[in-house]
Amino acid sequence: MLGLKLPTDPRWVNIVEKNIEDILTDHAYCEQKAASTAISLIVSFPEYTELVQEMIELANEEMSHFKMVHDKILEHGWTLGRDRKDDYVIALIKFFPKGGSRTTQLVHRLLYAALIEARSCERFRLLSEELEDKKLAKFYRKLMISEAGHYTMFLNFARQYGERKEVDEKWQQLLDYEAEIMKDLGNKETIHG
Repeated sequence: MLGLKLPTDPRWVNIVEKNIEDILTDHAYCEQKAASTAISLIVSFPEYTELVQEMIELANEEMSHFKMVHDKILEHGWTLGRDRKDDYVIALIKFFPKGGSRTTQLVHRLLYAALIEARSCERFRLLSEELEDKKLAKFYRKLMISEAGHYTMFLNFARQYGERKEVDEKWQQLLDYEAEIMKDLGNKETIHG
């Protein structure tokens, strides 16, 4: 359903299990960055009213997810750690060339967002099925469903604002590129890395 070309190695869950504090901190910042992306799309493309309306909802939802993850951190008696660079996103956003028309820039940003949500969804599914901590597994199951909705929303907006055939071609190329990135990731206590 997600179209990802290279699934996450299930052994990644073993890394997560040994580093729950780190993964929760990374996850909290991922939610915060997702809210920032929604706000950035509003600021950059205010003339797309339907997009703006959805991004308002998304920013609120992502911040509520941030709070949920932060609450999990506090439940364990930990404090939110420092943010770290996201090697996955840094590598991913190098795919499309900079510049182009406003519409092209919007479509590229929407495709990046769709793919990040798709990979998060896939990782959350894995955590929901494989974590020994069943309470945490249930938590990730709930978030997985939400991420799937975000993925389809971003992809549908890209198809709505761009030329469908061209957008679908770019999407497939981006999926191929992302699979190459993933060959070198999946060995860290981060959501995407």
